[in-house]
Amino acid sequence: MRLFESIIVALTLLTTIACALILGVASASDSEYGVDMNSTQLQKATFAGGCFWCMQPFFDHTKGVISTVVGYTGGHTANPSYEEVSSGESGHAESIEITYDPAQVSYEKLLDLFWHNIDPTSVNSEFVDEGTQYRSAIFYHNEEEKRIAEKSKAELAASGRFDKPIVTEIVPATTFYPAEEYHQKYYEKSRDNYNNYHDHSGREKFIEEHWDKNNE
Repeated sequence: MRLFESIIVALTLLTTIACALILGVASASDSEYGVDMNSTQLQKATFAGGCFWCMQPFFDHTKGVISTVVGYTGGHTANPSYEEVSSGESGHAESIEITYDPAQVSYEKLLDLFWHNIDPTSVNSEFVDEGTQYRSAIFYHNEEEKRIAEKSKAELAASGRFDKPIVTEIVPATTFYPAEEYHQKYYEKSRDNYNNYHDHSGREKFIEEHWDKNNE
């Protein structure tokens, strides 16, 4: 019996070693080809479209968007405050960073939503807000996003929907600084103040004039 048990133990050990080697080869192969089996595959998109309060609601309610954060990017000052950005001296634009699942929503779809909710013909301003901090911009995170954004912008320009040039910037993403907590989801935290600002900003009127009721 002892001899038999020893043989069983030896065979079990050999099987364990063989499985480990196979898994090791598979892991090495995955690593070699840049495949991370534990990766969630979530991606980021960053846009600027004037007041960031107004950019958050429609992205928050888009299927496939995991989270949104409003903040500041595209400037030259580290960790800027709202006051510094509002002054225009930091060079940042009020922006939104979107984390999304590309299996549920495409970057093209996010761009389409972006275009439908801004004035892409306004230089260094959006509706009632003026200054470089309110410029419209697409901050791309890789060359594929850049390609898609440029194609989307060209198609919008060729559509004849606007009688002025499309001036929205397409530039590389730089450090994104989240805005102060009270700005996050302002449309929920300060509903009355948000609605008062939004209703008098001119954004909705512009959208109604340039896009039909189905937002197409």
